[in-house]
Amino acid sequence: MKKNIKIETKVIHLGGHPDPVTGSIMPPIHQTSTYVQSSPGKHQGYEYTRSHNPTRTRLEECLAGIENAKYCIATSSGMAAVTLIVHSIPKGQTILCGDDVYGGTNRLLNNVFDKHYDSHFIDTTDLKLVEASLKKHKPYLLWIETPTNPLLKISDIAKISKLCKKHKTILVVDNTFMSPIFQNPIDLGADIVVHSLTKYINGHSDVVGGAMMMNSKKLYDDIWYLQNSIGPSQSPFDSWLVLRGIKTLAIRMKAHEEGAKEIVKYLQKHKKVEKLIYPGLKDHPQYKIAKAQMSGFGGMISFYIKGGIKESRKFLSKLKFFKLAESLGGVESLANHPAIMTHASVPLAMRKKLGISDNLIRLSVGIENVEDLKKDLEQAFK
Repeated sequence: MKKNIKIETKVIHLGGHPDPVTGSIMPPIHQTSTYVQSSPGKHQGYEYTRSHNPTRTRLEECLAGIENAKYCIATSSGMAAVTLIVHSIPKGQTILCGDDVYGGTNRLLNNVFDKHYDSHFIDTTDLKLVEASLKKHKPYLLWIETPTNPLLKISDIAKISKLCKKHKTILVVDNTFMSPIFQNPIDLGADIVVHSLTKYINGHSDVVGGAMMMNSKKLYDDIWYLQNSIGPSQSPFDSWLVLRGIKTLAIRMKAHEEGAKEIVKYLQKHKKVEKLIYPGLKDHPQYKIAKAQMSGFGGMISFYIKGGIKESRKFLSKLKFFKLAESLGGVESLANHPAIMTHASVPLAMRKKLGISDNLIRLSVGIENVEDLKKDLEQAFK
């Protein structure tokens, strides 16, 4: 079934089969901590909810299916997923990571796991640099985001995958910005795909969660063992909420993109915009790669406002429909100041090198009426 149906059908039906006991069209929430056994060790596949839960199983079945993977592990947050993957790496190994990634990922590698692993940050849009770094550092794992957060750089997943296989390096792709609707890294050769379920997949800003999908049984077994041992599992209720949100993922992503394209047209002409970044623009440095490996350009936009911190603060404080908040991917539009908010933990020197400056603003375009959103931006600019 998984191979023969389209993504719009998958998000509704995978993991969404009617309850076999009552016929309920919506799956029940198995809000339980433990399960009765008929004799010691004899049970119906579930022993304790930290390990497994029927509601979470449904979610994992759905998530694996929409990323074209065999296995999925749902976690209590996106950072919990990142942590479990890093924990699975033997101590003393080297990690190669994209230089422009979510601030929490950078902080984890730089400030938490720095005693156990040697991490190097590189521009993964530069394939020659990627290959040279793989040869030099011999990393156990390469971590990339594409598009990146917040500068929306695009890395060639298929070509990087070939390089990683050549050098026996595990490739992890954070696919949060695109969701499985617009990009499927497993199909392009990634070993593990990571999502913050908090963002587009749930889509309603009411759940914190994470997930990772893979085809390797060994990778799945190793990471699941760690999850069961350490404990950052997704709760039954949050699993149910994500299952509920995911049913509209396909239509939401298309609405996000349609709105973003209109906002991009508006910002392109605005005299107070110094520079605009969006993967769907033909002048984007990796536009051709984006068009080849993505089926849509998404709802995330970054731009530099003319001025500095004073102008950024004033603009952001005047927005009404675009709420000033961390996170992204919800039905409501959000605005973010990366240097002060999501990427404040990234070392200043790295922020300056990347271009995460005081006049950089990141927008997550929601699904409101786009004319209202443009009017909101205009009054804030004024």
